[in-house]
Amino acid sequence: MSSKPLILGVAGGSGSGKTTVVNSIINTIGEEQVLFMQHDSYYRDLSHISMEERRKQNYDHPSSLETELMIRHLDALRKGYQIELPVYDFVAHTRSEETIKAAPKKIILVDGILIFAEPKLRELMDIKIFVDTDDDVRLLRRLKRDIMERGRNLDSVLNQYEMFVRPMHLEFVEPSKRYADIIIPRGGENTVALEMVIALIRGKISA
Repeated sequence: MSSKPLILGVAGGSGSGKTTVVNSIINTIGEEQVLFMQHDSYYRDLSHISMEERRKQNYDHPSSLETELMIRHLDALRKGYQIELPVYDFVAHTRSEETIKAAPKKIILVDGILIFAEPKLRELMDIKIFVDTDDDVRLLRRLKRDIMERGRNLDSVLNQYEMFVRPMHLEFVEPSKRYADIIIPRGGENTVALEMVIALIRGKISA
């Protein structure tokens, strides 16, 4: 690539509507111009411990993610190099042996609840967006996602929320909002804010 890609971060609590915001950006700007990277893909591999132990892990703490690898990958992409994106299995809590080859594009879109809580990661971002949504709405969305997409049952999702998700949100995610350049209240339903964000991105990539 002749010029450095624009690195865009989208953070917010679990179930805040980040996916809706991300999809709106990708669909409007065009898939051919956006490389989408999820912090979730960088969960550490837990194949060395039993399934029972894997279920007890705190997946909402920054240490559960291999952020240092994501930082190296973003740095490589910014310099024009191709990377091997990790693939994570959320049911087995293991990282797949296969990877996805990814080359830099005009926009690199990074999504994750903890991406602004990591100083070295957020320093790589040109625009930082925080999706801000009420706790009760986020919990309902998380319940639906984990039960329908990740094969979890109601009790396990609620226990995890009470033990890990909510405390980690208060300790790490909510305080990281201060580092955002743009805060979108009400998530993906906020079409006015989304239009402003997309206009800003278009202006940056055409400059």
